[in-house]
Amino acid sequence: MPRGPTLLIIGVLAGLAFPALADGVRPLMAAAIFVLVLGTFLQVDGTAFRRALRRPLVWLLLPALAMLASPLAVGLAARGAGFRPELIVALVLSVCAPPSSGTAAVARMLGFDATIPLAVTLLSMALAPVTVPLIAAGFAGLALDPLALATRLALLVGAAGGLALLLRRQAAAQLVQHARIIDALVLASLLLFAIATMAGVRTQIEAQPAAAFTCVGLAFACNLALQLCGALLTPGNLAARLTSGLILGNRNVGLVWSAMGAAVSPMTALFFAATQFPIYMTPRLIEMLVRRERKENASP
Repeated sequence: MPRGPTLLIIGVLAGLAFPALADGVRPLMAAAIFVLVLGTFLQVDGTAFRRALRRPLVWLLLPALAMLASPLAVGLAARGAGFRPELIVALVLSVCAPPSSGTAAVARMLGFDATIPLAVTLLSMALAPVTVPLIAAGFAGLALDPLALATRLALLVGAAGGLALLLRRQAAAQLVQHARIIDALVLASLLLFAIATMAGVRTQIEAQPAAAFTCVGLAFACNLALQLCGALLTPGNLAARLTSGLILGNRNVGLVWSAMGAAVSPMTALFFAATQFPIYMTPRLIEMLVRRERKENASP
């Protein structure tokens, strides 16, 4: 999917430029997430996935960094910087969310190994019902229902994983034959989700332009800082380091958002929306870095 990162930026900008379009596709967000997870399950080799789960980087280091170290570090850094309490809450809640469901698909789009982000995402989702309520209570004084979180995640992962297993058993050859169609469906789901996340964002920006630009700036700074930490802390080549960066930087804030319900303040909602910009725009930057490295390696 060589033009995937560019299409993701177009999706975000289209949703921002055409609010009616974003509002129209918003009800399809749940279906888009399901197709993302299903498509990733279908594309990842089972043997490679089990091999990845045996690596300490995958089953211990990255989940611990994503679900514990990152939100605690961001929260303490925000307090130390003297941010307003509502911004600290928004930052911490966005980072305590598990990695984005689309991270594995984005990694595959960039030509990286999708097994590691998929494995880390699933393990982080298993930790979320414990870590998210604890961190939300500690930093924001919020009481989130761990059972509700666990139910949402189990339905998403269980349904997509079960269907993928069934399809692999019944139509393995056809899946290989139509791999490009699956890639296209995953990309279409990412594009649809990118457009849908912009629902209501333009109205928020117009109503609170200063707060909106502050949130967007902080969202980019937080995302890029976490991606840099992931890249620096991970051994291996550039692709492996950038993959870890994607895992730590891009979060499924929609999960925390839905779990909070009416407890979401206007500032938190605005920041959650702002986090979507780096999620869909940084893959283009990563693609440029990868191309540059490949050109340098190809030069005599």
